[in-house]
Amino acid sequence: MITGAVYAGASAAFAATDTQTVATELTVEDGEKLFTANCATCHGLDLQGTEAGPSLYGVGELAVEFQVSTGRMPLQMQGPQAPQKEPQFTEEQILAMAAYIQAEAPGPSFPDEEILDGEGDVAAGAELFRVNCAMCHNVSAAGGALTEGKYAPGLNETSALHMYAAMVTGPQNMPVFGDMNLTDEDKRDIISALLFQQQAVPVGGFTLGNLGPVSEGLFVWIFGIGALVAITVWITAKSN
Repeated sequence: MITGAVYAGASAAFAATDTQTVATELTVEDGEKLFTANCATCHGLDLQGTEAGPSLYGVGELAVEFQVSTGRMPLQMQGPQAPQKEPQFTEEQILAMAAYIQAEAPGPSFPDEEILDGEGDVAAGAELFRVNCAMCHNVSAAGGALTEGKYAPGLNETSALHMYAAMVTGPQNMPVFGDMNLTDEDKRDIISALLFQQQAVPVGGFTLGNLGPVSEGLFVWIFGIGALVAITVWITAKSN
């Protein structure tokens, strides 16, 4: 009985391992099937786009990984901007679709790990971010509103890969920063500065969303002046 129980348990464990291995080893053909079933309605079977979605020629695997893994694609509904949400596919499925798009319509690819390591020049990266990015993303990378219902998302939880992908592929309203604008070393510095800021401990008390004088002024008006009014009422009541 003991031997049979051990054998049954071992067989089940091996079967689960084999199943997991098969499930994670997706190919370009699997990516094509996933694309056909989930993306071709808008982007077309030939990747040339339709009235509902743009062409994917030249976007490359980096753009596919960014758009799908952040949940922006598949698009939930038409609107000024595709919102970020929980991804609908596993990492293996996303990489399979990205590999298919890269094979059919080559474009920007994944960068070297060195660019994403966060070991660049933080000071130089912060300056480059202020010059090139802060007008939309806020100087503290908290995000901000744009025109016609669009917005620049906050970067406080964005991964290094997605920072790089956004600079290279220019999603939504973001411009593409090519090597003539920002070199790979510049991009590495910006990523390093943002990663440093994500991990930094606020030393000035409540951050108030890092939105600057608007939120700080509102805080003072509501709580600061409110506290003064309350104290004045209390003093008047005590004197009466």
